[in-house]
Amino acid sequence: MNKAGFPKKPHNSYPLSGDDIPVALRDTNDAGSKIKVQPVVLIIGGLTGFLLLAVSSGFLFSLTTPKPTANSVAEPISSTPIAANTPNNNDTVLGHFPYSEAPESELAPITGDSRIRMRKAAAVKFQAMVQTARSAGVILVPISGFRSVQEQKQLFFGVGAQRNQTPAERAALSAPPNHSEHHTGYAVDVGDGTVPATNLQANFDNTKAYQWLQANAAKFSFEISFPKNNLQGVSYEPWHWRFVGDTDSLETFYKAKNIKPVKTP
Repeated sequence: MNKAGFPKKPHNSYPLSGDDIPVALRDTNDAGSKIKVQPVVLIIGGLTGFLLLAVSSGFLFSLTTPKPTANSVAEPISSTPIAANTPNNNDTVLGHFPYSEAPESELAPITGDSRIRMRKAAAVKFQAMVQTARSAGVILVPISGFRSVQEQKQLFFGVGAQRNQTPAERAALSAPPNHSEHHTGYAVDVGDGTVPATNLQANFDNTKAYQWLQANAAKFSFEISFPKNNLQGVSYEPWHWRFVGDTDSLETFYKAKNIKPVKTP
């Protein structure tokens, strides 16, 4: 009882100050706060770590990636060769490369009867060569110039059948159709006018015409096509010469074919 005669209130019925909170109760409240806070902390921490990883990865990639230089050129990806219209060694047939027919508009006669023709540039040079040889007492006679694919078919298959030759045997002497240098209009078969019996024969190389060609043909941009032991495996043809005096003729015979320039003895 207090002085007023009222009974005393129990001690725990009064409001408690912060310092009077029991330890157990304070621990319960703190644990609840931690449970609410930890997921937020984890999410923020995860995002921060991810951002740091992404930034560091990009930085490392920039360090390791080669830097373009002033001389660097982007190379296009292509499944076809640059020079797609030029033949390669896989296009050969029995040692002969493919060739297209010269356009009719590009052909000019090299004989008085216009029967034998060559490309205009080659024709001019061939006629100049004939005149120069004649002044030296040598008679160069054209035997064959431009030949169409149809003409080559008869020459290859027709004559081959008459002589009972296999394709390989025939190819050693004459190119298959679509594979003859004569299609280009740059090739010419030459004979000696004083000894016609040597026409298209290996012993043509004993004539004055052949010896003159060996010494002078290059001055007129002509070269022998099939010397002895040629890389194509074609029989020796001392009478077969080709013009290589301009860009088109040079590319026709050498571009993408891996053939070394002809060297004569």
